Amino acid sequence: MSELTDDLLQAFSYLTKRASRDWPAFDCPPEHLIEFLQALRQEYGYDFLTDVTAIDWYEESPRFVVVYHLFSTQQARYIRVATPCLDDNEPSVPTVSGIWPTADWHERETYDMFGIQFEGHPDLRRILMWEEYPYFPLRKEFPLAGHEVDLPAEDIAERTGVKAQPAPMMGGPFHSGQTGPMSRREPRADDESWTEVKRRPEELDSFDQPREFRESARREQ
Repeated sequence: MSELTDDLLQAFSYLTKRASRDWPAFDCPPEHLIEFLQALRQEYGYDFLTDVTAIDWYEESPRFVVVYHLFSTQQARYIRVATPCLDDNEPSVPTVSGIWPTADWHERETYDMFGIQFEGHPDLRRILMWEEYPYFPLRKEFPLAGHEVDLPAEDIAERTGVKAQPAPMMGGPFHSGQTGPMSRREPRADDESWTEVKRRPEELDSFDQPREFRESARREQ
């Protein structure tokens, strides 16, 4: 793999080596992204785009980095390519759906979760959340429990009179009861002594919860 790394760094002077504990990884400037990814597919055999995701560095700039994981089905080897979004407020990179058609859904998910625009995408719509959802759940400022929001269907919201509620974030591990009706088998936390509103007792260690909390959780199931 070091031979491939040296070859790519020499062939594409704008690349920099990216820290990686597994396969070769590179940082690529966004203005050269399409050129480099096309070369990886056409000249180096990376014919399969396995994933598109992003990193939110939050208070740093550039804040967002888009990451591509590629695989060569002939050579059975992976490569990782990362490129920054130069605008922290309206992050964007060019779409790679013209190189790998599977990027269509990968990019839609990254847009849905991080709010990153993929310029030139043929149909950039949300794929997990509803279209009017006002947040991007994988951004660092998004609370772990989520936000209270109106239900997406107006008729259901009007009929039920409720909203989508934040998830209670009590201490895990989470597990479901294996007996009784399905309505009582929702996942419960072993430690239900605290939530995102009620602070966790400082004397509790997350890996050594008192017996009374574990037994209480089991009884409630």
